[in-house]
Amino acid sequence: MLYCLHLGSILIMSVLSLRMKRLGGLVIKLLVSGVVALSATGEEVCREGCMVGNAGDTYSVYSPVPPSDVNMIEQAARLDSLDGKTIAIVGGSFMAKVTHPELKRLILAEYPRAKVYLLDEVGSAGPFPGPGMRSERKVNFENKLKELGVHAVISGNGGCGLCCPKETGNCSVAEHAGIPSVMIVAPAFAEQARGAAAAAGVPVLRVAVYPGAFTTHTREELIDNTRKVLWPQIKQALLTPITEEEKKQGTQFSSSSSISPVFEGSLDEVNAYFLQQGWSDGLPIIPPTKERIEEFLRFTPYAADEQLIVLPIANRAVTTRHVAINGVMAGCKPEHMPVLVAFTKAMGNGYFRRTLCSTHAWNPYCWLNGPLARQLGVDCGAGEISSPVNAAIGRFINLAMPNLGGYYPAINRMGTFGYLMPWCMAEDDAAAYSLGWNPYHVQHGFGINENVLTAASALEWGNNMAPATTDAAKIMELLAWDATQNEQFAVGSGTPFVYRTFVITPSVARNLAAGYSTKEKLEAALIKTARRPLMERAYANYWANPGSAFSPQTYSVSRHATKIARSENAEDTSTPPWLSWCGLKSLQTVPVMQTGKTAIIVTGDTDRNKTMCLPGGGYSSVRIELPKNWDALMEEKGYAPLRSFYLKPRKATTEPGRSSAKPRIRRR
Repeated sequence: MLYCLHLGSILIMSVLSLRMKRLGGLVIKLLVSGVVALSATGEEVCREGCMVGNAGDTYSVYSPVPPSDVNMIEQAARLDSLDGKTIAIVGGSFMAKVTHPELKRLILAEYPRAKVYLLDEVGSAGPFPGPGMRSERKVNFENKLKELGVHAVISGNGGCGLCCPKETGNCSVAEHAGIPSVMIVAPAFAEQARGAAAAAGVPVLRVAVYPGAFTTHTREELIDNTRKVLWPQIKQALLTPITEEEKKQGTQFSSSSSISPVFEGSLDEVNAYFLQQGWSDGLPIIPPTKERIEEFLRFTPYAADEQLIVLPIANRAVTTRHVAINGVMAGCKPEHMPVLVAFTKAMGNGYFRRTLCSTHAWNPYCWLNGPLARQLGVDCGAGEISSPVNAAIGRFINLAMPNLGGYYPAINRMGTFGYLMPWCMAEDDAAAYSLGWNPYHVQHGFGINENVLTAASALEWGNNMAPATTDAAKIMELLAWDATQNEQFAVGSGTPFVYRTFVITPSVARNLAAGYSTKEKLEAALIKTARRPLMERAYANYWANPGSAFSPQTYSVSRHATKIARSENAEDTSTPPWLSWCGLKSLQTVPVMQTGKTAIIVTGDTDRNKTMCLPGGGYSSVRIELPKNWDALMEEKGYAPLRSFYLKPRKATTEPGRSSAKPRIRRR
């Protein structure tokens, strides 16, 4: 009740804080470790802006941010001169083919005894691996630097959320090898580069900031800015000693996390404090008190201080307690804890995680399979992602991204237009099973009554399609057409193949199952049918190529089409059904789908003919672990036993696309 009464005042407080941030009164600098630098003035303003309610309870609360698992290195001294030095200019992102040769020319013009190597002579390291991880690219790059006797590394260009940490990896490897470095970035990516280096144990990364977006500038502007803006910064970065102030700022990334309360105050004051620290998404939170945290911890088999995983990108050592704290804050229930732990583990999977920094704004979400989803009431019907349980789990994801993973919007989670609130849903296992289709988790080797969470990400949400036919083949064609339209980076301008999740309501799935007895057969038909005209693909990839630009004077669209035809296996095929109006019997086309990159989920309003195609990143499926006394705990909360939500396993089958073994049942 108290929480509800204070909701309005907290929202006002949040708006005031954000307004002051825009005006410069509140200075908040979020670092990858979760440490915040606040000006004294900003702190006072924020405190004055807090609208404390009636006298009531105070809350002693805990930090939701785990400690960093990274040890900071002692960096080598910067150079006294570039004269006679060997310099590697590496990285191939965002017009590097223009800026890097010009930098080489500038270096040799001013320091004729220097030796300069470019990317094709040195290679690159890729993203710096997390603690305990090994990267062959990193090892090969470091060995090449030593082999060539490199004294300094210049890397770039950081102009997007994915390329910036990738190119920063070159600097991190160099610094670990005792070689001074500097990273070239567009203005919005300077903090991301510094954070990526700090997550690799490099406390001070010098950056040279380019004045604007690389690919919006002409060749002449790029060269002029390289001469007048970048080159002076690069020289200063490599030749000026690192200051004690820089070192002090860098050590903030390796902060530790306390298991003691970090703040005590009213509901309004707790919300204000968490907002200041960067621990809140701006919406009101439930105060994570000891009592609430301990109640969550009852519902997991893991000990409170057991380390579950070290999560990139900030390489934070996440314990069960940290998951519980964020679950409390999100408004989840204690019995949701096993789901929250599973999502946290899923965040460690590189295929799922890789895209989350991107300016293209992949939104994380998840779905559940198994009896636990039904027991908890995770919705799989009409309006599912907006139902209370689903929404609470989605809110946890929104808090877990910055607090557990270290992803901060506009700092190292770089969505140009921002992000939707993450969501959670469930597959209707019973509906899929009744059609002869295996639910997603069974397709991937789990038993029908095992509980599984799958984390995924999507570039868009809400572009429904309503098939106006019961013909299975025609519905499949519609899904294939939808796949060609729902791509990564506009229509076909990005990578040739993208992960896609098809959510299909049970009524449409019934009609599809009449023609495709398994999801695998449906996927195979989609892969065969979903093809894009070669020239459409070439046009999009030429004029809307992320991070690069071609010159029509030296490289035409038709020449690019020839390149794509080779690299993406273009073929003369029958004209796709949706293009039959053009009158051509055949076209040169390229595929847009690939085996293993499709999830088909039966879910949603049973009384509506709807499908939706969600292009996005990879999948991460994790078994949900329950404590041995789960049924007793759930009985306390008024739930029926888990077994009452089991589905009866089908008999063993060897039909292609179906499990050849009897689904495993977890007995308690």
